[in-house]
Amino acid sequence: MQIWRSLDDVPPDQPRSVVVVGNFDGVHLGHRRVLARARALAGDRPVVAVTFDPHPMAVLRPEHAPTTLTTMEARAALLDEAGADAVLALPFDRAVAAWTPEEFVVKVLVDALHAASVVVGANFRFGHKAAGDVTTLVEEGLRHDFAAEGIPLDGGPMVWSSTYVRTCLAAGDVAGAAEALGRPYAVRGVVVQGDQRGRELGYPTANVPIDASVAAPADGVYAGWLRRVGATGDPLPAAISVGTNPTFAGERDRRVESYVLDRTDLELYGVEVEVSFVERLRGMTAFASVEELLVQMADDVARARDLLLG
Repeated sequence: MQIWRSLDDVPPDQPRSVVVVGNFDGVHLGHRRVLARARALAGDRPVVAVTFDPHPMAVLRPEHAPTTLTTMEARAALLDEAGADAVLALPFDRAVAAWTPEEFVVKVLVDALHAASVVVGANFRFGHKAAGDVTTLVEEGLRHDFAAEGIPLDGGPMVWSSTYVRTCLAAGDVAGAAEALGRPYAVRGVVVQGDQRGRELGYPTANVPIDASVAAPADGVYAGWLRRVGATGDPLPAAISVGTNPTFAGERDRRVESYVLDRTDLELYGVEVEVSFVERLRGMTAFASVEELLVQMADDVARARDLLLG
């Protein structure tokens, strides 16, 4: 998988390509449908996914910028899995935002990628003030010798979209997010040393801080999986807490704390892990005593085991 970070990185001899364009945050089933159509059209041609870094809203209206579902590296890996041969992560700034739809077509699709076909979602908009749409793209294709088409949106009960996935996560509905994504939602991060309270209680956890710019499930307890990024082997079943641990005063930073079922021997400090969420077990609760918390934690672990291991 090639990742080009600018138009200058694209080889000048890039062959005629089938191009998909979008933010592709999360690479959900709607995105995969676009990729599948591009792959079907491509034959021996390469499929190139054009995305934007950062998200355009982070530049145009940063106060309204959405949280991200995937880092660019994770996004590229998912696009690779979905059928892309290369990713152009176009740096998005005010200058790019000022391009007319015609300028975007010429600079990106024609001059850089030598597009033979372009596939986008039916709601695709592009160019200054989102002036271009699928009709614009089709007309530009006739002018510049490439075919263009918009793929109808799909999903249910709501259309699959990155916004829908974020809405599910905000409600703690990780099962709904997984349905739209075609896989469990996951967060990545490097395990840091916490207060080791879980170890003292008999449930040592791998603690990953939550960056405010990254989407995370609502505070609560979940069943899911933990795996070491880049390592071989099966993921490990885990009971996962998301939030600030309100039973203990003074804890304010949100984090993902994963207790790998029946394991107290793992050494994960400094290790990058991926934590994926399968099902919500309960909301976050402040308990009156440590004893009450321990009773609930035992129940959480038992339910996680039943859900994950049967």
